[in-house]
Amino acid sequence: MARAVVQISLFGLLLALVTTLPNKDDWDIYSFHINSTVSSRYATTVITSRVANRMEESKEIEFHVRIPKNAFITKFRMFIDGEPYDGVVKAKEAAKEQYAHAVSLGQSAGIVSSVGRTLEEFKTSVNVAAHKKVTFELTYEELLKRRLGKYELQIHARPMQPVKDFKVDVHINEKSGINFMEVKGGLSTNALANAITKTLADTQAWVYFYPTEDQQKACDGCGDQGMNGDLVIVYDVNRDSSLGDIKRSSGYFVHHFAPSNLPRIPKNVVFVIDQSGSMHGRKMHQTRIALLHILNDLAKEDFFGLITFDSSIFHWKRELLQANEQNLASAKAFAREIRDRGATDINAAVLEGARMLNVNPREGSASILILLTDGDPTSGVTDIKVIQSNVRKAIAGKFPLYCLGFGFDVNFEFLEKMSLQNNGVARRIYEDSDADLQLKGFYEEVATPLLTDVIMIYEGGVNLTQTNFSQYYNGSEIVVAGQISDNDIETFTPQVVAISRNTRVVFSNTNATVEATGTVSDSHIQRVWAYLTVKQLLEKELQLSGPERESAKKEALELSLKYSFVTPLTSMVVTKPPGESTDVLHKPQEGEILPPPQSPPQIQSRFHLGTLDLPNHGFAGQYPGNFPAHARSDLDFDVFDQTAEYETAGAYYDMYIPQPTTTVTEGPTIDHIAHRTLHTGAFSPPALPALPPPLHAVPLLPLAHKFLLKTENQSLPLCFDIFGDVHLKLLHHPSRELSVNGELDSVAYGGFKRIVIHVAHHDITVETQLIVVREGQNVSVYIEKDKVITVGSATVIRRDREIDVAVGDMRMVFLIHGKNFNQFLWPVMRQMPTDTNVTGLLALKPAVYEEVQQSPPKLMIDNKEIDVARHQGVDYSIATALILDCWLMTAESALQRPLNEFIVADL
Repeated sequence: MARAVVQISLFGLLLALVTTLPNKDDWDIYSFHINSTVSSRYATTVITSRVANRMEESKEIEFHVRIPKNAFITKFRMFIDGEPYDGVVKAKEAAKEQYAHAVSLGQSAGIVSSVGRTLEEFKTSVNVAAHKKVTFELTYEELLKRRLGKYELQIHARPMQPVKDFKVDVHINEKSGINFMEVKGGLSTNALANAITKTLADTQAWVYFYPTEDQQKACDGCGDQGMNGDLVIVYDVNRDSSLGDIKRSSGYFVHHFAPSNLPRIPKNVVFVIDQSGSMHGRKMHQTRIALLHILNDLAKEDFFGLITFDSSIFHWKRELLQANEQNLASAKAFAREIRDRGATDINAAVLEGARMLNVNPREGSASILILLTDGDPTSGVTDIKVIQSNVRKAIAGKFPLYCLGFGFDVNFEFLEKMSLQNNGVARRIYEDSDADLQLKGFYEEVATPLLTDVIMIYEGGVNLTQTNFSQYYNGSEIVVAGQISDNDIETFTPQVVAISRNTRVVFSNTNATVEATGTVSDSHIQRVWAYLTVKQLLEKELQLSGPERESAKKEALELSLKYSFVTPLTSMVVTKPPGESTDVLHKPQEGEILPPPQSPPQIQSRFHLGTLDLPNHGFAGQYPGNFPAHARSDLDFDVFDQTAEYETAGAYYDMYIPQPTTTVTEGPTIDHIAHRTLHTGAFSPPALPALPPPLHAVPLLPLAHKFLLKTENQSLPLCFDIFGDVHLKLLHHPSRELSVNGELDSVAYGGFKRIVIHVAHHDITVETQLIVVREGQNVSVYIEKDKVITVGSATVIRRDREIDVAVGDMRMVFLIHGKNFNQFLWPVMRQMPTDTNVTGLLALKPAVYEEVQQSPPKLMIDNKEIDVARHQGVDYSIATALILDCWLMTAESALQRPLNEFIVADL
């Protein structure tokens, strides 16, 4: 029996258009092929899935795969009865117009999401007639990035059932020669290890992965639903020339520059570490561990500084000191004592780090500033644009700033822009058991600078990608692409100028030849150039403003359309056979927080003539336990409200999928009325057509909201519904004279309309658009964003997508989510008060459950067997919500106490 420790927290779930894994009796994936070809580090991967409908009736067949986040989808097609249906890449605005037209015909919006650290999902479906077949074919492209001396090609295999004809074929072709190759990932171990065949022959390598059906069910993480894991091909190339590897074709070139036989440059590094209250618990513990490892790795000739900050700044030392044994021991002692507390003054901390580097220059060294934070600025200067401007002026292009964003509560776009403006990069650190290794891994990438002030010069080259780089690190690679003027190779002369320690060095090789790739891949080098150019233009768009920003955006869009890249500026319109909807696929950005997905209004019939029409709340099977008496009916019912929203960690795709027509049985038809706004706000639907008087009206199912009890050990969380219009006790902290109550909204599986905070003799009412403060007879209304509101011992800050609340040692946020033109709040505890005399939904203690029966599923909680059902939904506890499976049960069973204990009469 599986045993799980459950940390009970407050979450919200929207039961979306969840895809149940296919039943083998329904449809059969009889062939699933992944073919990846890598040439000069540029990978083109094609996923082909062939599916047969074995049923006597038509079925909706799904294609559902995951691809690397760094990739661009470039092609999608379906073959039905031998007829091809090709996707077309269009400008996002043009795709929206096509979607709006589809909405007017009664279609609605679903979402296809980005998942995990390195993957995005692509999902579509099509109706296939009885005993017919469909072939799905998806192509994506990516430039492999060299990190720590190796390239990694990640292939995710999740066909959703064991497949007789399953195979992965990888072919690597590197003219400079392959130095080594290995296969890693979850699908390369134990039962599947002998399904892998590797061949390495000088400039080429092949990997074949052909597991049997039994192997697909027996491997780690596999089962009756087949494989679900990664195959990672790791390799590097030979490097004979200091100038690097240059390829040309059809007037384009690509230059890979990665010299290794260079002396190490001593570095000056300042670590700026967030120790605010939101870093409480495992984040702080893992940060301390990572910092101790990093300090161990400093070379004796390095100089370093260490700053921690909350609303104040704390120095280990006020100047940079050499990384000798005595100083390292002192710094480690300081690191072990870092404790979370207070607010977050990012501006002052980063400026202090920059000051320390600026006043301690050393000839022949390289300076680096590294910021680690998990939240938004809440103290000192809180205006993001002002902070970015201050930091840019302080650094003045003299050294790079690397920003590490811990978790999903951080404003990643803010960190990314600030890094790019200062010649650095931003990296998300995922809240997981290996977060300390993620931190250490990032540091290792920048631990050994070999060159500074690198300038790539190409006489006879035009339309070049980025050519200036502040630093080059051991194990990395600089890649530049461009066009050769008039395709005249005789006048094309590459050269690299850089600083090594204190010496100017020039890399050139007059005897070297710029290798032609031949006619086989004439377009290959050109596509590398286009890929790099679009990526860098998208980064510029983030950094720039005004006409410069629009110019970068325009150029990126034109190239995306020309080369059929699905980027954040374009969408792929997926065409289907006549009578079916047109899907529109968008590319997400890392850390992107978009407005709630727009869906057409759902016009629901409230009358019935012979059958019971109920809004679909997403149930897929029997509901465990009992509905309230007034919510049950023994009649059959038709469901017609099938709007879905999927929001996920980091970013998401959104795809528009069909919505069936709403009908009144034996009466007139009501089509869905299209009425959309670009921004969440007031909605005024057109007048409905007149209906005949009903024979009798049927009461609708009471409004339901879903709450999640999350686990600590990655077992399935528990979840339950609360029905009706109730006020909930979220938190009661007697010693602080603090209570927090919430009023549920009128959106099915939505959240809270308003949340009221009572602290001492003050009341703070929080809604999505405003905050109202009552102090005695005085009432103040705040609508300004980023305004710090202090009320007694409470501090409240309203942001674009959340409201931050701090009272003493307690910290929570109210995240703002959206569904069907409605915004709502969702409260999340960031830091529990140390006082144990705290009650409410946000303060529930851990529970324990055991899985005692698999079919039908039963859990044992507190020595009681409970019937449950497996469901999926959306976790609203993060800024961009995440789809989770959960064990659904009644509220009383999950809470192990009456629900009335959490209901209050008044807010």
